[in-house]
Amino acid sequence: MPTTLLAFLGACTLIAASPGPSTVLIIKQSLHSRRSGFLTVLGNETGVFIWGVVAAFGLTALLTASEVAYDVMRVVGAVVLVGFGIQALRQARRAKGADDGVWEGARKSGWHSYRGGLLLNLANPKAAVFAMSFLPQFVPEGAPHLPAMVGLAALWAVYEVGYYGLYVWFVGRLKSVLSRAGVRRRLEQVSGGVLLLLGVRMALEG
Repeated sequence: MPTTLLAFLGACTLIAASPGPSTVLIIKQSLHSRRSGFLTVLGNETGVFIWGVVAAFGLTALLTASEVAYDVMRVVGAVVLVGFGIQALRQARRAKGADDGVWEGARKSGWHSYRGGLLLNLANPKAAVFAMSFLPQFVPEGAPHLPAMVGLAALWAVYEVGYYGLYVWFVGRLKSVLSRAGVRRRLEQVSGGVLLLLGVRMALEG
């Protein structure tokens, strides 16, 4: 069991280290504040746990079995990504670098940040399919399948909270540099552009 858990956590590290939409959104929100960034992480990891539970009950197989269902979810995910990208670009454009240094995104509620992380994860069909293929590989032989899968999903989510929390902390450490309106505006433009491109790619892929 300890060997299995070590292998599982190692795999979780590799997954988290692979750049994707969630990473971009977490960094983007962390530019506003640590609170915003951390709540985005919590929202994202809630989505990870939900997909893990769905996979444990075998419901993800329904998504992979239906090409129509997968395509619908893929288009929805693409719309969500494009929406986040456009929102970031609009925020960068409206940024005026006010004297008090308050960035527009920092005024938004914690629920907005949490909801953003959750929505981005749940709208990604690849996250659902990946959970279905990833978690069963680490269920110990002879262990009850459902409790083991749910437990691994919870461990995966908690571990990534800690991992992505380091991103939030690191961005916070660079606050003296990132607090400059011009720097934040440029980073907002970059993150918005990346999210927009990821959304377009998801929409076009088969």
